[in-house]
This record gives sequence, C-alpha cells and structure tokens, in this order.
Amino acid sequence: MYVTGRLTALVALGVVPVVLLGSAGIAPWPVAVLWLVGCAAAAVVDAAAAADPRALRPTRSGPTRTRLGEAVQTELTLENTGARRVRGRLRDAWQPTAGAPAQRALVDVPAGERRTVRVPLLPRRRGELRSLFVAVRSSGPMGLAGRQVRLEAPGAVRVLPAFTSLRQLPSRLARLRELDGNTSLQVRGQGTEFDSLREYVRGDDVRSIDWRATARAGTTMLRTWRPERDRHVVIVVDTGRTAAARVGDGVRLDAAMEAALLLAALAARAGDHVHLVMFDRVLRARVTGVDGAALLPAMMEAMAPVEAQLIDTDWDAAFAQVRAVTSRPALVVLLTAQDAPEASRGFLGSLGALTRRAHVLVGTATDAAADPTAPAPGERRTADDVYRAAAVERTARDAARVAAAVARAGGEALAAPAEDLPPRIADRYLALKAAGRL
Repeated sequence: MYVTGRLTALVALGVVPVVLLGSAGIAPWPVAVLWLVGCAAAAVVDAAAAADPRALRPTRSGPTRTRLGEAVQTELTLENTGARRVRGRLRDAWQPTAGAPAQRALVDVPAGERRTVRVPLLPRRRGELRSLFVAVRSSGPMGLAGRQVRLEAPGAVRVLPAFTSLRQLPSRLARLRELDGNTSLQVRGQGTEFDSLREYVRGDDVRSIDWRATARAGTTMLRTWRPERDRHVVIVVDTGRTAAARVGDGVRLDAAMEAALLLAALAARAGDHVHLVMFDRVLRARVTGVDGAALLPAMMEAMAPVEAQLIDTDWDAAFAQVRAVTSRPALVVLLTAQDAPEASRGFLGSLGALTRRAHVLVGTATDAAADPTAPAPGERRTADDVYRAAAVERTARDAARVAAAVARAGGEALAAPAEDLPPRIADRYLALKAAGRL
C-alpha cells in the first residue's frame, strides 16, 4: 500500500475545523482525532478498491546492445490477466548509469489486454546494464492511496565502447588504397610483395622496369609492389592500475580501446590478422582467429565488460600471452602508461625479450602537453603556480625518460592526448606498411 499527496492535503484540511472550534472555546481534540481516523479509513478503503497490480505479467523486448553514448529504447509489455482495469504508474528499476528517465510511466491496462511501455535509455558507462524488476502502483478511485507491487522482469543491455575514432577510418583507408596500388601511386620498397606489371609512365622509377617483360611485350613494362598481407598484429591493452588514470574526458583504458578498435579496423582491411589481449595479472579479454567483418563486433563484445583493476600488471605473463597468440614475427602494439620510470621498471625489464622477435610499438594516452590553466612563466605569482608548473615539467621529463628506455630496448614509444592517440597509431601502422617493415 502507498499514499498520495491527496491524503496529505486532506489531513491538512482538518486544521480548519480544529482552529475554528478552538477559537469558539470548544475542545478541538475529539474533532481532530475523528478527522484523522476518517482520513485513515478513507485511505484504507481507497487502497482496497484499487485493482490488484499483481495481475500484470511483464515481458521485455527491444535491442540488447548499444554503444556508449547512443540512445536505445527498451519496451516493456504488460498483460493484464485480472478482471479489473489497472491504472497507475510504473518504474523500471534500471541502475542510474543506464540513463533511464526519472519520471514514472503512466499505466492503463484494461482487463484481458496488453499495453506497451517504452523506456528510453542513454547509457553513461560500458558493460552490462541490468534491470531485475519493475515497481507498479495501482491507484484507488479517490486517488488517496493505492497498491504497490514489485514484479520480476529481468532485462539486460550490453553497452559497447563508443568507438568515436571511427570517423578517422575513411582517410586512413584512402591512404591504404594508395599503398595497395589502386590509385596511380605505386609503392616500391624492400619487403613488399610483387603485385602486377603495367606499362611505364613518364616519372616512374626506372629501377622498377622489368626488362624480360619489356622484351616480350615490345613496350616498356614496370613492376608494381603492394604491401605484404597476412601479417600479424597483436594489440595488448594494459588493464592494470595505470589504466584507471584520468586522461581527457575519460580514463586511459577507454582511450586504449579506441586506439585498438581503429587499428584493428585498418589492419583487417589491409589483409592482416589482428589479435587482442587485455591483461593485468589475469586475462580479461582475448580475441584471436577472427578476421573480416566479424572482427570489430567480436572485439567490442570482449571489451565491453572490462574495467581497469587497481593492481600492478604482470608483464612477464602478459608477454607470454603474446607468444601464445602467435609464434610468427608480428607487430605488437602495447597500450599502457609511460608516466614514471619507477612505475615502468617491470615493463621495461621484460620488454627486451619481446623486441627481439617482434616490432614493438608502445602507445600511451596522455593529458595535454601542458596544463592549460597553468600561468606563463612571467605570470607565476603564487607558490601554487610554481608548484603546478614544476609538476608539469616533472611529468614531461619522466615520460621522456621512459620513452628513451623503450627505444634502448628496441621498441618505439608514442605518446599523444587521448583523442589523438588512435589516429597517431594508425598512421604509424601505415608508415610501417609503406616502408615494408610489416
């Protein structure tokens, strides 16, 4: 049972006769008690007259997946199995991060009929969003009170990564087509695959002339190359404590996911095999053996429930996962932090064994190069300004020391703000393709 604001107003209305009787010299307490008893009795009668909401049978429908930040509309169908019409309100018990509206939905289901209630969601975090029940209130005829019941109606929506860097993909695919020889630009370099023969055009590299084909054809023929295919790209996403650091508008783990998705989409279109490993001390997600159009959906499904863990990453075990994924030479992209030498000792100590058998690129999402709120050197008037500037310089120096250590170990270090990291890594992948190093 529940009561409404009408009952409160009715009780408050009893103050009027109490005040009038008191001003007339008559004891008001009997009237006040009688009024309260009457209001309580009216509320009980009104609740008893309300239709039983337990006669409703809820069923869910609608999409079960959406991307972070995209609106999705779920549907809840209520079937009235009772003999009376049910009028009232309904609350769907989604968790707050699902972004369900705060207002209650109106319910009016005649006996023996069905009605559909639409509940829009705007998710604010990745992962599995669940609703285990709905709460239904059936109003009485007078609107003073009613019945309330909780009905089991389990439902779930999986929120996938946003993949906002998808807008960077068309320009990278255009460059990839140039590398593949689908435009007038041809690529020649050590480690690339022979593609085809074509007639010589003024301005072509004369070192690419095929003299045997020229003798057979009677005209100058040129060899063209394309980037090698069927290479392996292993993306390792660090899900340890450094992945929980705030960068830009999110955390480092979200930026790493964006970079992994963009690189995977590009490498799949280039004909390479992409493997994903998300690791801290245990394997959080793994995608391997999936190619073509099924790759990105599989990666998004694997990434969706993964959250950063407040533990240090075991890099020896992480690199063992890389060796288990592929034994062939590969491009290994490590998406982790390069913040401080002290925190990177374990990573740097294990990196050398990996660079001996693979080309390693270490990508890190950072904040802006400098604090935008920090004053210029001539405007530092307080101790806080000086300490803030010193912290920015110290962070930049530590990151440079870690990047130098990565280079000494045989890898490449790349650091960029969260929104710039995905295209920077994609550009580096294309550069390696163009140079024949992948």
